[in-house]
Amino acid sequence: MINLPTKLGCDRIQRLTGTALVGVSVLVLGLTFFPVLREEAKYQFLPSQEHKTVISRMDERAQTIPSQVLLPVSEEFGIVIPKIGANARIIPDVDWEDGAVYQRALTEGVAHARGTAKPGERGNVFLFSHSGVDFLEANRYNALFYLIDKLNPGDDIVVFFEGQKFEYRVVEKKKVAPEELEYLKGSEDQKTLTLMTCWPAGTTLQRLLVIAQQVE
Repeated sequence: MINLPTKLGCDRIQRLTGTALVGVSVLVLGLTFFPVLREEAKYQFLPSQEHKTVISRMDERAQTIPSQVLLPVSEEFGIVIPKIGANARIIPDVDWEDGAVYQRALTEGVAHARGTAKPGERGNVFLFSHSGVDFLEANRYNALFYLIDKLNPGDDIVVFFEGQKFEYRVVEKKKVAPEELEYLKGSEDQKTLTLMTCWPAGTTLQRLLVIAQQVE
């Protein structure tokens, strides 16, 4: 025969355990998508930088009208996307087939895929970054490309390479299956830029591509 106080105690423990598990699950989900939520909040509530002009640090306007310009993090190899407030260093010639190599590169900035064009060359400049990872691994670059879904045809992207400024204009945005790789090369007779991230944010179900053409 089960003692009533003992049974009540077991029921209480089970309820507390269930509540704790739910709480932990909610916490884990919150921490996992923290970088994504942070970037979305910045986009929605902070003043837009879309109207600002991207210039070199050597430009005299950097000193005279600092509130109206954006300065790149790196002029050796860097990317600035005014509409979404992205401004990061680009790590060159990253082996996109080696997970350990590209994951390390993505802790430092945006990765440039080995074997693809450099800015100014004919062909496709292929850049990729995270769209969001868990809180424990979060750094300033983890969700850098989450907001590229906000880009539309006509939006501007600026890339600096070896001190030169290259301007690109978005022409297409699409989602593809992870196994589709033909977008890496692009067209060899044009000067294009492709940004790629996993989609939906924080998953690897699809790849989100933003394709832009160099403005000359």
